[in-house]
Amino acid sequence: MTNELVKIAKKEIENILDYTKRSIVATPETREKLDAFAKANNGSSDFLLTQMAVQYGYVLALEMILRVAETPATKE
Repeated sequence: MTNELVKIAKKEIENILDYTKRSIVATPETREKLDAFAKANNGSSDFLLTQMAVQYGYVLALEMILRVAETPATKE
């Protein structure tokens, strides 16, 4: 991937990550916060809990892609 494409991809991922912080359904910042919400709701709001979990997974995947993109390539 060229340097320019990496820059474009990183910018787009950062925009999406920023959006997850402002969406209607809050994206938990940590697994512990997601678990605490799940425990506190006692089975109610399952749709909301599912959406939070999906968004949390989405954020984790995007953050992993950013880390990989920022890691210098090594020649094999």
